[in-house]
Amino acid sequence: MQGMSERQYAAHVGLSRGAIQKAKTAERLVLYPDGSINAAASDARRAETTDPSKTRKPPEPKLKPVPEAAVAAVGDTLREQGLAVPAVGGGTTFLQAKTANEVLKAQERRIRLQKLKGELIERARALALVFRLAREERDTWVTWPARAAALMAAELSASCRDATGQQITVEPAAMQKVLEKHVRAHLDELAEVRPDFR
Repeated sequence: MQGMSERQYAAHVGLSRGAIQKAKTAERLVLYPDGSINAAASDARRAETTDPSKTRKPPEPKLKPVPEAAVAAVGDTLREQGLAVPAVGGGTTFLQAKTANEVLKAQERRIRLQKLKGELIERARALALVFRLAREERDTWVTWPARAAALMAAELSASCRDATGQQITVEPAAMQKVLEKHVRAHLDELAEVRPDFR
């Protein structure tokens, strides 16, 4: 019966021809009378006589673990676009991840274009502008009673009369105190409002 040559058997088991020749010399292979190698019987004998600690194991594929945040981001992106979202704990397919990546790239390009057109500004700049405008508004309101009190007192004095028909005089200082009290109360209410910049 015809068996395998040294070269064929080396390819069969994934070893070099020199390693097969050494195994042949050490009588770890089963040979046919014509000197060819009986593959099935030689495989069995090699398995019996080989020290498992000295065998080479095929390298395991090196897969990097994917952070949960990345998997969640893929799901969020797909959900925003109305696409199929991977089941919880079911894993993400390559196609889903690639689709999410393309969607994110398109969104990033759109944001960059809006920035170039001046339609978007940086968050820190927007917050600084809102803060500056709010402070100017507050300062205007704080000084308003002093400016308006005298005018309002004069108008009220001219138009107010008591029960006997006598003209009532409204003091500007008293008017200013009342106005300041109400303006401060209103500004305190506004100070409690916290805009949500998410």
